[in-house]
Amino acid sequence: MTDTPRSPVSADPWQALRALTPARIALGRAGTSLPTAAHLAFQFAHAQARDAVHVPLEVAALVGELEGQVIELHSAASDRLMYLQRPDLGRQLSADSVATLEAVAANRGQGCDLAIVIADGLSSLAVQRHAAPMVSRLQRLAQEEGWEVAPLVIVEQGRVAVADEVAQRLGARMVVNLIGERPGLSSPDSLGLYFTYAPRAGLTDAARNCISNVRPQGLSYATALHKLAYLMREACKRGLSGVNLKDEAEVPLIDNGPEPGPGNFLLR
Repeated sequence: MTDTPRSPVSADPWQALRALTPARIALGRAGTSLPTAAHLAFQFAHAQARDAVHVPLEVAALVGELEGQVIELHSAASDRLMYLQRPDLGRQLSADSVATLEAVAANRGQGCDLAIVIADGLSSLAVQRHAAPMVSRLQRLAQEEGWEVAPLVIVEQGRVAVADEVAQRLGARMVVNLIGERPGLSSPDSLGLYFTYAPRAGLTDAARNCISNVRPQGLSYATALHKLAYLMREACKRGLSGVNLKDEAEVPLIDNGPEPGPGNFLLR
């Protein structure tokens, strides 16, 4: 009878905690190195993060998931390489896009309460997966609040601040930018929501509120909308957003939304 070969991998005593978080903990070790499986998983996650940055947004597919009129625009960054090398160009609209918005604004006449902008940002994967569900919820919120909403806008090669210029040209009182966040090694599809009251070109991040990591495995759609609704209502009351507007929304501990996810293991 032959003995079963002993595994060279030393288990980690925190192994059970891996079921509660996607973070890279309790990976074990093989001598002084990571086990092969953990090393390959890291390389795969790194490849997913790189793909999230470089794979182009499938605009036509996204438009098909959205309801209502959609305006397709482009930033002043002509391609992805320029977008990554020149962040300032991603914050501005191209000349053709400016002309398009001016024509839309002229046809619509007076302004509106809310502009919703979708920008690919640093993760087209996040936008492809999560933008449409969040926009649908945001549109329902606007209808309940009686807010007039401008046509939806998609900006390719766009950064956060480009939404302020879009909203200013549409005469919007508020703007929400749904944008792909910089991918992490356990979250290549994290969506960010950036809210600005009285938007205009040239504002800094201090004028915006951010809700981060929106995805089923992070902050659920329902919880993100709850936080965003609080900020928007308070902004309308106080006439401001950004560092002077704190998120003091009371979020229910139990989220009965349809999105699966591990939730916050600290609350279990």
